Amino acid sequence: MASTQRAASGSNTPPSGASTAPSSTAVGLTVFAAVMMIMLGVLQAIQGVVALFNDDFYVVGQKWVFEFDLTTWGWIHLVVGAVVAVAGVFVFQGVLWARLVGIAVGAISIVLNFMWLPHYPIWSLLIIALDVFVIWALTAHGRDIAS
Repeated sequence: MASTQRAASGSNTPPSGASTAPSSTAVGLTVFAAVMMIMLGVLQAIQGVVALFNDDFYVVGQKWVFEFDLTTWGWIHLVVGAVVAVAGVFVFQGVLWARLVGIAVGAISIVLNFMWLPHYPIWSLLIIALDVFVIWALTAHGRDIAS
């Protein structure tokens, strides 16, 4: 009866007491974003450890305006990578703060990897693209995993 009244009134919104189930595509995209956050965080932390222990591994191809010591880059990548990986674990649980941290750290990661372009250009561009996808998935579909 309520559905016929809604159809007659032209409203497509569900009644106030009804809940809509999240689509499997939205949940799948959020799970994929969480897995990517964990993987990207671990790989970024490994990249930081390599920069800390082997300064000769990364070679600067071109001179850019922003240059940091590789030890500094190592600590930056290690800390950001650990935060991204931990937030990715909590995104699986549907925690709001994990989505917010994931979005913020994803944006920071985009900037850091842009600045890392002289050291590893192809890797940096790949990480930037994946960070953009993770930010999109967390903002568009992140709340669906908690349902």
